[in-house]
Amino acid sequence: MLLGVDHLVIAVSSPEAAAEVLARDLGLGVTGGGRHETMGTYNRLAFLGDTYLELIGVFDAGLVRSSRAFAVGNAALAFLEASGEGLATYALATDGVRGDVARLRAAGSPIGEPVEGQRVRPDGEAVRWVTAFPELGPERAPFLIEHEMTGAEWGAQARAARAAYQHPGGGRVRLAGVELPVADPGAVAREYGTVLGIAFSEGLRTVVGEQQIALREGAGTPIVTLHGETGTEPLEVARLGVLWRRVPAPVAAPDQGTP
Repeated sequence: MLLGVDHLVIAVSSPEAAAEVLARDLGLGVTGGGRHETMGTYNRLAFLGDTYLELIGVFDAGLVRSSRAFAVGNAALAFLEASGEGLATYALATDGVRGDVARLRAAGSPIGEPVEGQRVRPDGEAVRWVTAFPELGPERAPFLIEHEMTGAEWGAQARAARAAYQHPGGGRVRLAGVELPVADPGAVAREYGTVLGIAFSEGLRTVVGEQQIALREGAGTPIVTLHGETGTEPLEVARLGVLWRRVPAPVAAPDQGTP
């Protein structure tokens, strides 16, 4: 079952420099990351609860190109070479990627078979996951990922700490939505349906888990909306090829009970 946006893949020339930008200009703590040693990429991660921003860079382009099965690395490299820094692709989280893929492929989806992956944290621990990829790109459907829910990054203790984490400039911060500029929104919406079984409304919007995904016609910059703690000052800045909007999280209406 699809759970929501898992992470945004932001292709950057230097993950370390990009992490400093997010900390300085958005008040985000960038607390994770590591290297894909055999695939030529490395990253820094800014966690927003269980959702995160992946700042991915390339340390060996030849190694990336030789690892054709590493779809994210190739998408990031292609984006960097064509457009510079920006949102190269993104992932949706699932709690059963193999079952989802079997169901989707039976319905005619071209999504690939599940692939196991891992990276090594600076402390030496391996973080593991399973992914399934369609053709990736900034105007293509996202891929699916299921994390191995153990260890220092995805175990229960780590997830509880992330849920409570106070970012320096916004307290607890969550991803609220992403708006993607595309040349043909109708065609992209149909691709989402064919590949992932996701339907868009007439306004070219859909909700997966707690996040809204929107398509808009034309070129331009993707818009990422973040919800900070109530009382956080609104902020809008363009950085790393993305327009970031941080706004206070809406206050839920109190439960009035049954009349």
